[in-house]
Amino acid sequence: MVKVEFLGPIGKEPIEIDAKTLADVAEILKQDPEIKVWLENCAVAVNDTMVNRLDVELKDGDKISLLPPVCGG
Repeated sequence: MVKVEFLGPIGKEPIEIDAKTLADVAEILKQDPEIKVWLENCAVAVNDTMVNRLDVELKDGDKISLLPPVCGG
């Protein structure tokens, strides 16, 4: 199982899912309409390291963070 956390304005509680790659995580998250709208615009980190590929292999206990774009001032 891996833990998926949703940062900033996504407003979802963390979830644990069974996934072997980030592509698996994306397919599972696309099933939730509230999360699906964020997927194309979010940066992704695995264990606090930014990644930009879906073929990243995951192991039990990994943490995936979805980081939505933000504005500041």
